Amino acid sequence: MPAPESTRRRQAQDVSAIPTFLRESSKPRANRPVETAPRKATLPRPATPPEPRPDPAPRRIDPAALPMPSLSRRRVVTVAGVLVASLLAISFLRQVGEATAASNRAAELRAANAALEAEVAQLQQDLTHVQDPRFIQIEGRAFGLGARGEVPFALAAGAPLLEADAPGSAAVRLGAEPLDRSPLDVWLDVLFGSG
Repeated sequence: MPAPESTRRRQAQDVSAIPTFLRESSKPRANRPVETAPRKATLPRPATPPEPRPDPAPRRIDPAALPMPSLSRRRVVTVAGVLVASLLAISFLRQVGEATAASNRAAELRAANAALEAEVAQLQQDLTHVQDPRFIQIEGRAFGLGARGEVPFALAAGAPLLEADAPGSAAVRLGAEPLDRSPLDVWLDVLFGSG
């Protein structure tokens, strides 16, 4: 522990760090002269600011004074690791994109196959219908070809309607309601059935 005298000496030397107005108050009052007359209150004069100095020309940076970056093994390994990781990520993302595109393409092909299957089934049904002997006879009659003993006939599109009490009409039957249809419609119902 330092002696008290050496501490006082240090404190006396360190007085320069204490502002002047505090140093005066630390002195004992006996050493101060006693003021008898009151001081006049004076306002300090404002100081004129010094003229600004022109900025010196900007100094150029000397490249030789800059520190040189060094390549340590740790930095080289870190950069290589980052490059390898980024290449792996890019290849993985590309494979994911290709897999997604292939999945979408397979879904489109499945939908197209289902549509083609439905179309093939409809065409097969049409083929069975066209190959039916009854259909062939009806189509032959449309072209004037019928069975032996049949007389081909045709109704004009503008033929007048049958009278309500004409023989063979539905109105002659008891309780039947009269139908207002063209003769062509009546004959088509007779030949092909109502539908």
